[in-house]
Amino acid sequence: MTEPIPSHIAAITRPVDKLMHYYVLRSLAETVAFPVTIIVRYFRFHTMKYVFSDEGIRMSWGILFRHEIMLNYARIQDIHLRSNAVERWLGLARIEIQTASGGSSEMTLEGLTDTEAMRDFLYSRMRGASDKTHGNPAATESARLAHVLEEIAAELKAIRTATEAQRRV
Repeated sequence: MTEPIPSHIAAITRPVDKLMHYYVLRSLAETVAFPVTIIVRYFRFHTMKYVFSDEGIRMSWGILFRHEIMLNYARIQDIHLRSNAVERWLGLARIEIQTASGGSSEMTLEGLTDTEAMRDFLYSRMRGASDKTHGNPAATESARLAHVLEEIAAELKAIRTATEAQRRV
């Protein structure tokens, strides 16, 4: 049985307000495109939602073009924390989650403040999910083989004991 999701993780449903500050600064840096990028980022920020369940993470955002990603913990292959100078100044970082599909990140969690705790939580779920749901076939085969070898060793020991007992008689 899996452990319950920690309350500080389960309570995360929206990005922190500092993310909007970052979006404004980032849009200002794109001087000519500012009117368009600020609108896109404004709606992304206000519609972004996170749900952490026992099976995985669900992230959704968008109004005209609705995006929703459901990522099971068992599919997670790698987790990266990234932040530029402005994000560090605001106390933010991005968590990029990669799967075996390769290429770019499957999901990027942004607008989180305690990213180290989130990373540790994801690693624990990733390992727990892979151990319980997608057991490593090589490890399972090795465990089965070890059990068979232990049975053979016990049989050989019993035969040796019986043989030595007959010689004494």
